Amino acid sequence: MPLEKLFVSDARDAAHVGKTVLIQGWIRTRRDSKGGFSFLEINDGSCMGNIQVIADADLANYKDEIQRLSAGCSVAIEGEVKASEGKQATEIQASQVTVLGWADDFPLQKKRHSFEKLREWAHIRARSNTFGAVARVRNQICQSIHQFFHENNFLYVHTPIITASDCEGAGEMFKVTTLDLDRLAKSGGPVNYEFDFFDKPSFLTVSGQLEAETYATALGRVYTFGPTFRAENSNTSRHLSEFWMIEPEAAFFDLADDMALAESFLRKILSDVLNRCDEDLQFFDQRIQKGLIESLRKVAETPFQHMTYTDAIKVLENCGESFEFPIAWGTDLQAEHERYLTEKHVAGPLILTDYPSTIKPFYMRLSDDRKTVAAMDVLVPGVGEIIGGSQREERLDVLTQRMAEMDLREEDYWWYLDLRRYGTVPHAGFGLGLERLVQYTTGMANIRDVIPFPRTPGNAEF
Repeated sequence: MPLEKLFVSDARDAAHVGKTVLIQGWIRTRRDSKGGFSFLEINDGSCMGNIQVIADADLANYKDEIQRLSAGCSVAIEGEVKASEGKQATEIQASQVTVLGWADDFPLQKKRHSFEKLREWAHIRARSNTFGAVARVRNQICQSIHQFFHENNFLYVHTPIITASDCEGAGEMFKVTTLDLDRLAKSGGPVNYEFDFFDKPSFLTVSGQLEAETYATALGRVYTFGPTFRAENSNTSRHLSEFWMIEPEAAFFDLADDMALAESFLRKILSDVLNRCDEDLQFFDQRIQKGLIESLRKVAETPFQHMTYTDAIKVLENCGESFEFPIAWGTDLQAEHERYLTEKHVAGPLILTDYPSTIKPFYMRLSDDRKTVAAMDVLVPGVGEIIGGSQREERLDVLTQRMAEMDLREEDYWWYLDLRRYGTVPHAGFGLGLERLVQYTTGMANIRDVIPFPRTPGNAEF
């Protein structure tokens, strides 16, 4: 009869005491006892904690192999799960230890390594406590995202990675081409896109929003969740060149509906992480950011307050704080302004609305006074903006006028304008960067440490 194969997370449960099982994983530490046996700490990535394995000296490979084991070695352990007398609930008395792979000079030794150093070892940093925990929290967030939208009747659609349109209008896009760039540079002539793969300038997408709108105006409620790209030459702890975006779009939604969706979405994600990632969050709370769990719980349980951009400017102008960036109506709020509002002024989550039209993209619905748009940003303590969204402009004449003001060519967006020609409806949506959300829920200071393989200016390693 084959052995029952368990994950370490399962083997640590006292319900398995008395069972003979097989676990597989990597050695974290080995400690030899004067009593003629060794303690092996095994982790397989299924949880933060290890399971202790007791390997007696009478095992056939004890001297030749078990006493050579070091951090990073992979092993298969057969043995009986027993109640432990130590801090952990269980341990395993090994009947057989099979070495699957040696790891001489394994870089991740017991000493602490800086996160900067671990970025150089992105291929193995997931074996560390911190990055294993980040991966598990990120996984839970992704599961909760799909579950939330499924429960709220949103369909998952896949928008293109390669696009000819710039959703944000900032122009910071990666160009996609099959042209011979060396030959093109030598020619000194203009680019003839008839010889390129798509017959026109093409780019990696900065957002799936515009394409998602096409399906929202046919199916009602949709969301896209995939990689997006920004060719912004920014080396900060908050920016990546490649990241993942969650973007719901819903027909027959106005700004109030959009805000309610964003609030329930964020509270659902945080509640799931708090309920299902307790061990990992305890680690982050103790090692990375003190008070993290309490702050996440507060946002998950506190109704979000609302304030207009205009009122926020008045609060900032009269608060007596000294800001690095000046405050004036018509300028975009910086992270320091957002954090003051959410951390000090309301001491909780806050949704700002009705931003000046001059600082927002063309697709946001213009208000009757033509000075503001139906936009909203969700702010949370410790981060500032975490979600940005708006009601979309559904009126064809207003949309084309806005595009003209921003020097956007109608022929480049003919299909987007068709949505306003054929059965236009009020609709709204928002965008949330997955990595920003993972950063918030883990307390990790640098966004490069919450994605497996960060892409930043000058770095496309691994």
